[in-house]
Amino acid sequence: MSYLVGKIVLDVVAGAPNNGLSEDNVARVKQMRIGRAVHPYISAQAVRRWLRDSLPASEPVSPVVRSGTGQKQQAYTHGRPDRYIDDDLFGYMVAVKGDKAKTCQRDTVFATGTFVSVAPRRPERDFGTMSRGFGAGENPVIHGHEFYSAELAADVLLDMPRIGVFEIDGTGLKVALPGPTAAEVEADGAEPVVFRGSSALRLDMEERRRRAALLLHTLTAVRGGAKRSMHYGDRTPALILLAPVKGGINPFTRILGVRNDQTQFDADVLRAEIEAWGDELDGPVLLGWSPGFLGAQREKAETALADLVSAGRLLIGHPRTLLGRLANDIEDGARDSWFEDAKE
Repeated sequence: MSYLVGKIVLDVVAGAPNNGLSEDNVARVKQMRIGRAVHPYISAQAVRRWLRDSLPASEPVSPVVRSGTGQKQQAYTHGRPDRYIDDDLFGYMVAVKGDKAKTCQRDTVFATGTFVSVAPRRPERDFGTMSRGFGAGENPVIHGHEFYSAELAADVLLDMPRIGVFEIDGTGLKVALPGPTAAEVEADGAEPVVFRGSSALRLDMEERRRRAALLLHTLTAVRGGAKRSMHYGDRTPALILLAPVKGGINPFTRILGVRNDQTQFDADVLRAEIEAWGDELDGPVLLGWSPGFLGAQREKAETALADLVSAGRLLIGHPRTLLGRLANDIEDGARDSWFEDAKE
């Protein structure tokens, strides 16, 4: 069994990809304070929405059900992970009052942290005017918004053995498939198994491979974000580190730091963690690094880590190339052991 864990870094240049609440007719970007420093951020919900929207057009996504009015509204997906990859990988909660046949919950299989700027960056404020069609002498309508440039990073984890495996017993909302739905899924060919102490249904290996590979391909082609009419920019990972780890621990959260107010990749930290967790690694660490990102730091890292690359413990390349190769290996069955839970 293996979890794919690591770090994703986005390179935002003069962008406003995720907005917070507006104040005084100014659209503000999401931001947080650490001491006196301001750090823009992108919520995990936003990035997961981008991933959903970036799936191939041929891949069906779970329809959303909306009910109620005012403050008593509810919105939830169909809760059918057997049919929809987003319900499988991103989880859901269907809570229908008084209807146990529909109430269910699935924790996320692909976990993402909040994408926070590594170095402090105070957003700039811009303004625009609307005067088109106004008469002579009429004042324009003024509106403002914030934007920023920053490298934003978040931890990620993909629980490989849970892809395509759905709990059908337990307590409360821990059941991923309620009784009637579970019976339908089993009749469609899902295999009954015991998974981490609970009864579950498991899709066939071919479909599980396909879903894992599709997520990796989509990560390298993600698009989205707010304010694209004024601040369009690349939203694919500028840097992505993924490592197959047996226990689900993510030891690579501190590979980025700040020096002279600039984001720095710390090759010594990566080396130390690879050495410390070598017995838990289930394959080489993948470091996808887009050319030109962080200037000459990639070349310095390649030199500093050349022995790990030569030993096959670390692979460095373009994010699209490395993740595409891993996705192909998964679809070809070369990583089937990652899907098997140790407790099965």
